[in-house]
Amino acid sequence: MLLAAFLPGSAVLADSSGDQLAAYYDRQMAIRGGIAYGWIGSDRPTPMISDVLQVGVSKDAYYALRRDGSLLTWTASPASATLLMRDVLSFAAGNSGWLAINRTRSLWQGSGREPPRKIAERVIAAAVGDGTDYYITQAGELYVRGLANRGQYGDGRLLAAGEFVKTASQVVAVRAHTGHALYLASSGEVFGTGGNVNGPLSRHGLGDKATSWGRIFTGAKGVATGAAHSVAIREDGTLWAWGSGFAVEPTKIAEQVVTVAAGNGSTIALSADGKLWAWDGGRGPRQIVLDR
Repeated sequence: MLLAAFLPGSAVLADSSGDQLAAYYDRQMAIRGGIAYGWIGSDRPTPMISDVLQVGVSKDAYYALRRDGSLLTWTASPASATLLMRDVLSFAAGNSGWLAINRTRSLWQGSGREPPRKIAERVIAAAVGDGTDYYITQAGELYVRGLANRGQYGDGRLLAAGEFVKTASQVVAVRAHTGHALYLASSGEVFGTGGNVNGPLSRHGLGDKATSWGRIFTGAKGVATGAAHSVAIREDGTLWAWGSGFAVEPTKIAEQVVTVAAGNGSTIALSADGKLWAWDGGRGPRQIVLDR
C-alpha cells in the first residue's frame, strides 16, 4: 500500500508530484538548496526566498512554505511577501485560493490575503483547481466541492454541491487543473474525471468530458496535471505524459525522474542527478539552469 508514504511529512502541492516543483498556467517554481526560484513562461529563473520546504503557484502569485512553518505569498517581489498562516505542514494553491494543512492535520482554506477558515480535520492531502477543491482524509477518502459542470466530482453530477462530498476511496494523492482532476490510488492506479477535450484524461471521455472517475494509468507513484495534459511517474522512475502536445495514450518521455510539475503547456521535471528539465508544449526536453 502507498498510503503510508503520504502520511506525516508528505507535501500537498499545486500541480506537482513533489514539494520541490510547482507549475500553474505559465508560472513555475523550483527549490534548489533550500532556495525557491520562480519564473514565468520561458523566462530565466530568479532566486526569490530561502529556507523553503515547499513551493506553490497560482495564476497570479507565488507561494512558499518555510522551514519554520510559515506560509508566504507574493506577486512580483518576495520583499513584499505576506504571511498567510503559521504552523503549516503542507499546502496547495490554485485559481480559487489556497488550502493549508497544519501540524494537527486540520485543513484551512484561504483566498488571497484574507484570514483562513478551518474546513476539515484528519486531512493528508489537498488540491485546488479552477473552481473545484479536493482533499483526502487519513482514511484515504476523497472529498470534492465547487464547480461540477465538467464532471469534476467524478460521481456523475454536473451541479455543484454546497458542501464537500465524498467521491472516492483508497486515495493517496489528488491533482486538479482546468476543469479536470486526477487521483492516485493506493494500488498505484491513476483515475481521472472532468473536461477532456485535449486528452488530459487519455481516452476517458475524450472529445468532451468524463463525469465519473475512470482508470487511466497503472504503476504510478506520483501524478501531475496541466491545463490540457497530464503526467505520471512510475515506480521505476520513468516519466509518462498524455494529452495536448503528447499522444492520447500515455507515452514514456524520460527516465530517472523524481518529481514533475505541469502548467499551461509546460512540463518541468527533476531528475535523479539533480538536473531540471522542461518540455514546452510537448517539445523537449531542454535543461533549465538555476543560478543564484
